[in-house]
Amino acid sequence: MAGGVFCYLGLGSNMDNPQQHVRQAISELDNLPHSQLINVSPLYCSKPVGPQDQDDFINAVACLQTKLEPAPLLDALQALEQQHQRVRERHWGPRTLDLDILLYGDRQIHTERLSVPHPFLTERAFVLVPLADIAPGLTLPDGTNLDVLAANCDRNGLAVIPSRL
Repeated sequence: MAGGVFCYLGLGSNMDNPQQHVRQAISELDNLPHSQLINVSPLYCSKPVGPQDQDDFINAVACLQTKLEPAPLLDALQALEQQHQRVRERHWGPRTLDLDILLYGDRQIHTERLSVPHPFLTERAFVLVPLADIAPGLTLPDGTNLDVLAANCDRNGLAVIPSRL
Protein backbone atom coordinates (compact mmCIF):
# COMPACT_ATOMS: atom_id res chain seq x y z
CA MET A 1 0.00 0.00 0.00
CA ALA A 2 1.48 3.32 -1.01
CA GLY A 3 1.33 6.11 1.53
CA GLY A 4 -0.34 5.96 4.86
CA VAL A 5 0.91 6.28 8.41
CA PHE A 6 2.80 3.61 10.30
CA CYS A 7 1.09 3.00 13.60
CA TYR A 8 1.73 0.50 16.35
CA LEU A 9 -1.08 -1.32 18.09
CA GLY A 10 -1.08 -3.21 21.37
CA LEU A 11 -3.11 -6.42 21.55
CA GLY A 12 -4.09 -8.23 24.71
CA SER A 13 -6.47 -10.91 25.98
CA ASN A 14 -6.91 -13.02 29.10
CA MET A 15 -10.30 -14.68 28.60
CA ASP A 16 -11.79 -17.53 26.59
CA ASN A 17 -8.66 -18.85 24.84
CA PRO A 18 -6.62 -15.63 24.80
CA GLN A 19 -4.01 -16.86 22.32
CA GLN A 20 -6.80 -17.55 19.82
CA HIS A 21 -8.33 -14.08 20.35
CA VAL A 22 -4.99 -12.37 19.76
CA ARG A 23 -4.11 -14.50 16.74
CA GLN A 24 -7.57 -13.93 15.24
CA ALA A 25 -7.32 -10.19 15.86
CA ILE A 26 -3.99 -10.12 14.03
CA SER A 27 -5.70 -11.69 11.00
CA GLU A 28 -8.55 -9.20 11.30
CA LEU A 29 -6.13 -6.26 11.43
CA ASP A 30 -4.78 -7.37 8.06
CA ASN A 31 -8.31 -6.92 6.67
CA LEU A 32 -8.98 -3.40 7.96
CA PRO A 33 -9.94 -1.03 5.15
CA HIS A 34 -7.24 1.27 3.79
CA SER A 35 -4.67 -0.55 5.93
CA GLN A 36 -1.97 -3.18 5.65
CA LEU A 37 -0.45 -5.27 8.41
CA ILE A 38 3.32 -4.78 8.23
CA ASN A 39 4.73 -6.76 11.15
CA VAL A 40 3.71 -8.53 14.35
CA SER A 41 5.76 -9.30 17.45
CA PRO A 42 5.91 -12.71 19.10
CA LEU A 43 3.18 -13.37 21.64
CA TYR A 44 4.04 -12.75 25.28
CA CYS A 45 2.48 -13.87 28.52
CA SER A 46 2.29 -11.21 31.25
CA LYS A 47 0.83 -10.68 34.68
CA PRO A 48 -2.29 -8.49 34.76
CA VAL A 49 -2.04 -4.79 35.53
CA GLY A 50 -4.44 -3.76 38.25
CA PRO A 51 -6.62 -6.42 39.86
CA GLN A 52 -4.61 -9.62 40.34
CA ASP A 53 -7.69 -11.87 40.67
CA GLN A 54 -7.65 -12.62 36.95
CA ASP A 55 -5.72 -14.79 34.53
CA ASP A 56 -2.43 -13.77 32.93
CA PHE A 57 -2.61 -11.90 29.63
CA ILE A 58 -1.43 -12.79 26.17
CA ASN A 59 0.05 -9.67 24.52
CA ALA A 60 1.55 -8.67 21.19
CA VAL A 61 2.29 -5.53 19.20
CA ALA A 62 1.43 -5.06 15.53
CA CYS A 63 2.66 -2.50 13.03
CA LEU A 64 -0.07 -1.31 10.67
CA GLN A 65 0.29 1.05 7.74
CA THR A 66 -3.00 2.86 7.38
CA LYS A 67 -4.68 5.72 5.58
CA LEU A 68 -7.33 5.84 8.32
CA GLU A 69 -7.22 8.91 10.54
CA PRO A 70 -6.87 8.21 14.28
CA ALA A 71 -10.58 8.43 15.22
CA PRO A 72 -11.80 6.10 12.42
CA LEU A 73 -8.95 3.71 13.26
CA LEU A 74 -10.04 3.71 16.91
CA ASP A 75 -13.63 3.04 15.78
CA ALA A 76 -12.45 0.09 13.68
CA LEU A 77 -10.42 -1.33 16.57
CA GLN A 78 -13.33 -0.99 18.98
CA ALA A 79 -15.57 -2.75 16.45
CA LEU A 80 -13.08 -5.65 16.39
CA GLU A 81 -13.16 -5.75 20.20
CA GLN A 82 -16.96 -5.98 20.04
CA GLN A 83 -16.76 -8.85 17.55
CA HIS A 84 -14.77 -10.65 20.25
CA GLN A 85 -17.53 -9.93 22.80
CA ARG A 86 -15.44 -7.42 24.74
CA VAL A 87 -17.23 -6.38 27.93
CA ARG A 88 -15.93 -3.52 30.09
CA GLU A 89 -16.97 -4.67 33.58
CA ARG A 90 -14.19 -2.99 35.57
CA HIS A 91 -11.13 -0.86 34.97
CA TRP A 92 -8.14 -3.05 34.05
CA GLY A 93 -10.33 -6.13 34.41
CA PRO A 94 -10.37 -9.30 32.33
CA ARG A 95 -11.19 -9.03 28.65
CA THR A 96 -11.51 -11.15 25.56
CA LEU A 97 -9.66 -8.57 23.47
CA ASP A 98 -8.03 -5.22 24.07
CA LEU A 99 -6.69 -3.21 21.13
CA ASP A 100 -4.81 0.02 21.82
CA ILE A 101 -3.24 2.57 19.51
CA LEU A 102 0.26 2.90 20.96
CA LEU A 103 1.78 5.18 18.33
CA TYR A 104 0.33 6.88 15.25
CA GLY A 105 3.31 8.01 13.20
CA ASP A 106 5.04 10.73 15.16
CA ARG A 107 1.79 12.43 16.13
CA GLN A 108 0.81 13.36 19.65
CA ILE A 109 -2.97 13.18 20.06
CA HIS A 110 -4.95 14.18 23.12
CA THR A 111 -8.72 14.02 22.74
CA GLU A 112 -11.51 12.86 25.00
CA ARG A 113 -11.44 9.42 23.34
CA LEU A 114 -7.79 8.96 22.47
CA SER A 115 -4.32 9.68 23.84
CA VAL A 116 -1.34 8.87 21.62
CA PRO A 117 1.33 7.91 22.43
CA HIS A 118 -0.52 5.56 24.74
CA PRO A 119 -0.24 7.05 28.25
CA PHE A 120 1.30 3.90 29.77
CA LEU A 121 3.48 2.87 26.81
CA THR A 122 6.75 3.65 28.56
CA GLU A 123 5.77 1.88 31.80
CA ARG A 124 4.75 -1.57 30.60
CA ALA A 125 7.15 -4.32 29.61
CA PHE A 126 4.35 -6.18 27.78
CA VAL A 127 4.24 -3.19 25.40
CA LEU A 128 7.89 -2.07 25.32
CA VAL A 129 9.47 -5.47 24.69
CA PRO A 130 7.23 -6.59 21.79
CA LEU A 131 7.34 -3.08 20.32
CA ALA A 132 11.16 -3.17 20.41
CA ASP A 133 11.01 -6.62 18.76
CA ILE A 134 9.41 -5.17 15.63
CA ALA A 135 10.69 -1.58 15.74
CA PRO A 136 14.30 -1.61 16.95
CA GLY A 137 15.80 1.86 17.00
CA LEU A 138 12.41 3.57 17.06
CA THR A 139 12.32 7.04 18.58
CA LEU A 140 9.13 8.05 20.36
CA PRO A 141 7.55 11.42 19.47
CA ASP A 142 9.15 13.03 22.55
CA GLY A 143 12.63 11.91 21.38
CA THR A 144 12.95 8.96 23.79
CA ASN A 145 14.77 5.94 22.37
CA LEU A 146 12.59 2.81 22.54
CA ASP A 147 15.56 0.45 22.82
CA VAL A 148 16.75 2.21 25.99
CA LEU A 149 13.28 1.97 27.55
CA ALA A 150 12.95 -1.72 26.63
CA ALA A 151 16.43 -2.56 27.92
CA ASN A 152 15.72 -0.94 31.28
CA CYS A 153 12.15 -2.10 31.93
CA ASP A 154 11.25 -4.67 34.56
CA ARG A 155 10.58 -7.91 32.66
CA ASN A 156 9.53 -9.84 35.76
CA GLY A 157 6.53 -11.99 34.84
CA LEU A 158 6.96 -11.45 31.09
CA ALA A 159 7.60 -14.54 28.97
CA VAL A 160 7.65 -15.08 25.24
CA ILE A 161 5.31 -17.79 23.99
CA PRO A 162 6.97 -20.21 21.56
CA SER A 163 5.46 -19.89 18.10
CA ARG A 164 3.51 -22.73 16.63
CA LEU A 165 5.09 -24.48 13.70
